[in-house]
Amino acid sequence: MNALLSFGAALVSLRLAGLLVRGRRYAWAAGLVTFAGAAAAMAWGSAHGWDAYAFRVYYLAGALLSAPLLGVGSLQLLRRRWAAPAGLLWSGVAVGLVLGLDVHGTFTGSDVPRAQDHLDVLPRVLAIAASSLGTAAVVLVAALTLRRRPVGNVLLLAAVGAAAAASALTQTAVAASAACFALAAALLYAAAAR
Repeated sequence: MNALLSFGAALVSLRLAGLLVRGRRYAWAAGLVTFAGAAAAMAWGSAHGWDAYAFRVYYLAGALLSAPLLGVGSLQLLRRRWAAPAGLLWSGVAVGLVLGLDVHGTFTGSDVPRAQDHLDVLPRVLAIAASSLGTAAVVLVAALTLRRRPVGNVLLLAAVGAAAAASALTQTAVAASAACFALAAALLYAAAAR
């Protein structure tokens, strides 16, 4: 069941990302593609057991890229021209980091692996910093533009909450985490469509 729900969340995220591309919300679309990548890695791990490759995809998509890309999308609403180049630069750094990661320890079972069991401190600190900055950008822009886009920004903040819940639930309830990923994708799409 966990694999099916995670796979469903990946499909929903990809579909909504495609719709956002048509609406020229490229950074938010990229954020949804990373949601899809994280959910797909969860589906793989649930169905076949985790390994270093699935963990790398999950860590890149979920921990290193999703929140920063959503932050870039929000900053673009304020016409911050530096946001897209900064997002591209961070994406390149994140991909390089994941390719060079020293993933240690053994993977057993279908539960989402804990980063502290398989990664050194630096990649974990970078993920926390990047996710925190991305989330802060989303929340700040939503607060600054609340009067201009009240419904869209409430949906956007709800998407952030659902994504945070998805991250928190990965260690204890994969099915609930997958449902939260799908909900976050749907809310983000609804926010971008407004």
